[in-house]
Amino acid sequence: MIVTKAYALPKWFKSFVVSAGFLLGLTAVAKLTSSLGSQGILQTPDPIFMLPFRHVFIVVGILELEIACTCLFCKKALLQTALIAWLSTGFLIYRMGLLLVGYYKPCHCLGNLTDILHIPPQTADTAMKVVLGYLLIGSYAALFWIWKQGRKSTSLPQATIAVP
Repeated sequence: MIVTKAYALPKWFKSFVVSAGFLLGLTAVAKLTSSLGSQGILQTPDPIFMLPFRHVFIVVGILELEIACTCLFCKKALLQTALIAWLSTGFLIYRMGLLLVGYYKPCHCLGNLTDILHIPPQTADTAMKVVLGYLLIGSYAALFWIWKQGRKSTSLPQATIAVP
């Protein structure tokens, strides 16, 4: 097996992954905590999946929590950024799906945390759109950077170490 010299990650890359981890951790905790509540919205079927919002919150909250842990505790840059890109792309597709089915209400992305903090639903929805944009742009920029580093490393001679 041949091992090539790894490239150093820039500061912006590390900062993005850590901040994405914290954001995803926060939204995961909000969803999972909200799923334990008794609000009527939790029994309402999600317009895309047709499952109660409670079940959607649990599944998505667990996914977000797993990806947040990967961002905060794993050292595999490609895995971290690929997972952030995958999840944020899924969120974008979900939001586009809401528009296609004519659902124009604010997203319940943070569960009832917005009620507890007295944040208007439209404000929370706008904030979550900004977070989604940050995750999308940041993850795809990071993936592009990784791709460029890989292209540079194949065009330039590198020191390789043969490992038995």
